[in-house]
Amino acid sequence: MRIFDSHAHLDSKRFDEDREQLLIDLPTLGVTGVMNASVNVENAKQVLALCEKTAYLYAAVGIYPHETHLAKAGDIKELEKLASHSKAVAIGEIGLDYYWDESPKEVQQKWFVDQLRLAKRLGMPVNIHCRDAHGDMVTTLKAEQDGRLTGVLHSFSGSVEVMQEYLKLGFYISLPGTVTFKNAKKLKEVAVKVPLDRLLVETDAPYQTPEPFRGKRNDPSKVRFIIQEIARLRGMDPVEIGRITDENARRIYGIEEE
Repeated sequence: MRIFDSHAHLDSKRFDEDREQLLIDLPTLGVTGVMNASVNVENAKQVLALCEKTAYLYAAVGIYPHETHLAKAGDIKELEKLASHSKAVAIGEIGLDYYWDESPKEVQQKWFVDQLRLAKRLGMPVNIHCRDAHGDMVTTLKAEQDGRLTGVLHSFSGSVEVMQEYLKLGFYISLPGTVTFKNAKKLKEVAVKVPLDRLLVETDAPYQTPEPFRGKRNDPSKVRFIIQEIARLRGMDPVEIGRITDENARRIYGIEEE
């Protein structure tokens, strides 16, 4: 099975003890690629340094919604420089999060729009985080969509109806480990109805660990359990879902086959 993890955080401290060995082992477990997202400018530099050491790791550079209250003048220019790195394939993870009250909504919105416009200038896709903010998210994307905007709704948690809005805007839908949970009815419906050519899979490692490892640290090898659940729901071969999602990730992120 081919496994492309479209969103992870392998720079997390939770991997400090075994990161080196994990990165050696992942290809033997079917992992063909991992897109590692960053949360601020300094973290983006760390992520790029990690990606430089591993052929199948790629980076998104951006400012996470919870970090926007700490962002400063000049950060967009810094991101533009970082985005020119050969390992940078997207601007992210960026977006809106109204669940946690860490950055004011208007601050999140400003930096989200600024980074969307940066991505358009650079011709890069965006990797989007959205929690409890789909209304404002869709409105903003519609306002900014001029034919140049494309990307991924990471760790999608919306309904089929919300998914359709993003699809109309040209975005891909990435499903996390929560799709394996028994009570994830809404997400299972999305897994069945999302067009195969817009489907991605991700761990968001070390978070959102799928069954049967729920509660433990997540890592890219566990994408296989997400793939297996989607295949079960759609009545397909898991190997085929793995191939499709690998191809989709490479297409949206502009990554050639190694």
